[in-house]
Amino acid sequence: MAQQTTSSKGARFLIWGGNGWVASHLKQLLEKQGKSVETTTIRMENREAVLAELRRVKPSHVLNCAGSTGRPNVDWCEDHKEDTIRNNVIGTLNLTDCCFLEGIHITVFATGCIYAYDAEHPIGGKGYVETDPGNFEGSFYSATKAKVEVMMKNYSNCLILRLRMPVSDDLHSRNFVTKITKYERVVDIPNSNSILHDLLPVSILLAEHRETGIYNFTNPGAISHNEVLALFKKLVRPSFEWKNFSVEEQSKILKAGRSNCKLDTTKLEKKLSDYGVKLPEVHIAYEACFTRMAAGMAAEKKESK
Repeated sequence: MAQQTTSSKGARFLIWGGNGWVASHLKQLLEKQGKSVETTTIRMENREAVLAELRRVKPSHVLNCAGSTGRPNVDWCEDHKEDTIRNNVIGTLNLTDCCFLEGIHITVFATGCIYAYDAEHPIGGKGYVETDPGNFEGSFYSATKAKVEVMMKNYSNCLILRLRMPVSDDLHSRNFVTKITKYERVVDIPNSNSILHDLLPVSILLAEHRETGIYNFTNPGAISHNEVLALFKKLVRPSFEWKNFSVEEQSKILKAGRSNCKLDTTKLEKKLSDYGVKLPEVHIAYEACFTRMAAGMAAEKKESK
């Protein structure tokens, strides 16, 4: 559902979790577009401080990139459950509620890691749609994200965008590609992925048009880890090699399970067609991403000489 569009001149963005990876990309993108943007690191669960910040900045749009994903990964959440609840449930709901009271549209960058392949959604079969209940609770992180979404979706000012395994055009430590290139072994299962170059401009578009509800926020299709790494080897690092292992073998070295699934992007694609936007399929998107990555690395190398 869309509410009345905010004109670009009247739009004022406030990014929560301002020191984060996705937040930094959004800030650069908004500045490049000439938009008014501020960032904040105010704790989401601190209601008085949140309200004070909203009233100080007076944003038309809040982009919420805050929350606990864990360092170095979601295993952290298994040993910090109270912190994870405070950030991913209490804080997220508090910020959304404060924005509602202040009449502010909020876009929440959520996760699609709340599903797992099953008999109805097998590998190579249909993907999960936005109305399917989450069925993966192999990690405490995913459990908190699935439960808060059930409540948050009822807010009439809230747009929920489900990212999965986000990928940037560089080898930042939070980049999904960076992570799997550093693993000694990887599983080889098809998954939905979010190429930020394609999706972050879309998030701003949807926010400006005050869209609400839940969207699976990935490139169409699914791609396996081996397919990703083969493209990385071909286009970025020809010397790269990797080894595989099974999900069962992986589970022996992890505290928490990992979500593997394909998300259905029909709803997102249909909505974007209203704005004349078409997302590239994930294999095509990765080729373009790695081409940009290789060009960027070559330029940096040239400048350093």
